[in-house]
Amino acid sequence: MRTEVRIEAVAGSLPRIHAVGGLSARRTGIDTVHFIGTAATPLGGDELDIVITVGPGARLNVRSVAATIALPGRGTPKSFAHWHFEVAAGGELDFDPEPTVVAGGAEHETLTTVQLAEGAKLRLRERIQIGRTGEDHGFWSGELTADIGDTPLLRHCLELGGEAITDDALTAPRALESILTYPDDRPAATQGMDAALLPLAAGGTLFTRTASLLRV
Repeated sequence: MRTEVRIEAVAGSLPRIHAVGGLSARRTGIDTVHFIGTAATPLGGDELDIVITVGPGARLNVRSVAATIALPGRGTPKSFAHWHFEVAAGGELDFDPEPTVVAGGAEHETLTTVQLAEGAKLRLRERIQIGRTGEDHGFWSGELTADIGDTPLLRHCLELGGEAITDDALTAPRALESILTYPDDRPAATQGMDAALLPLAAGGTLFTRTASLLRV
């Protein structure tokens, strides 16, 4: 199944939503929308294409009513999601949905592209958990590309799960939390052995934490 969602925030009006497939969204506030599932997705073979646009001077908070569960399909375990975010000058986007859980035997790939204008504000949070209770053999890969105008902000690629290149028997992380914040002038910092906040050369920060389980 192919799912397409388009959300557009315009200053002075309610967010506009267009959705087809297994995922939709509902306005839950003047500047807030929540994703809702209308069918089981992503299953193996499914493709999600989500575009979120924030216009000049507009603000948008994006949440979800429940976690997303990626499941293997009959013909293939692989599903794919493309997330595209555009924030204009003076626009603000806070994207913080519930986690994605990759069930045992499933493989889920995400490609996230971010286009920011000078003067835009962004907080982009992603949380991934490999396996439901008693499972640890799902696989997730994520690629994040972010630019400010024509200036590269971030190129980031991670894998998580039993088939990940960096997976090993000693650490074997199964959970990931990633937060891209722009602008942000906080200095580099570490939180124990599994979390770090890194400043980006073009401005902003990237926080990354890996563990066996997501924090509640």
